[in-house]
Amino acid sequence: MKIIKLSAIDSTNRFLKQLAKETTTENFTIVVADRQTDGKGQRGATWLSESDKGLTFSCLYHYPKKVLPDLFVLNCVVALSVVEALQFLSSKIFYIKWPNDIMSDNKKIGGILIENSIKAEGAIISIVGIGLNVNQTQFDLLPKATSLSNLTGVLHDKEQLLLSIVSHLETNVGKFNSNSFLNLWESYNTMLFKKEIPMPFQSIDGKRFMGIIKGVDILGRLSILLEDDTLVSFEIKQIQMLY
Repeated sequence: MKIIKLSAIDSTNRFLKQLAKETTTENFTIVVADRQTDGKGQRGATWLSESDKGLTFSCLYHYPKKVLPDLFVLNCVVALSVVEALQFLSSKIFYIKWPNDIMSDNKKIGGILIENSIKAEGAIISIVGIGLNVNQTQFDLLPKATSLSNLTGVLHDKEQLLLSIVSHLETNVGKFNSNSFLNLWESYNTMLFKKEIPMPFQSIDGKRFMGIIKGVDILGRLSILLEDDTLVSFEIKQIQMLY
């Protein structure tokens, strides 16, 4: 594992993506920044981190040539790895809000953004961006946000958390080609935020409806039981949960 530390950068994902284009970059190369000024989240949202208090980093992952997974599988594994690392530091229960926000106490503690590139020879390279609120305590303009420090009442070592997340990630991606992956997928679905609870949703055209989350399939589609008892699968950009 190679770790590149930066004091500030516009986007660790962008930096690592460019680095992978210009050089031969080893698997699990990490770029971590004390402050990220133009980080991106799901649906184009901006991810801003308070200097020195949040953990923002990106990790490069090369898929082995013999592995041709559905790309959402990596989202599943990354989210699980983050939750596993957090659970070592807190007795709180952490959830995964589809597709890959990390939640606790009905508030967001972090998010994941994965950007995939398919090379001419068919190789797949993924840049995994992770942003976590670690030691921040004030979220005046973000009422749905929280931090690990707010949850536990103490400050945490960001580097220790980083190494723990990557360690879990290295272990879990090793299960892509084994029966153990089925256990990972089951764990991901068990940790889904608001699973089996009636919740309001909004479609891309602004229509609101009620439904019950039943799970996520291998392609990353969210299965929702509607009020008429039909089970419908939605793509990532088709709907959002209102909570």
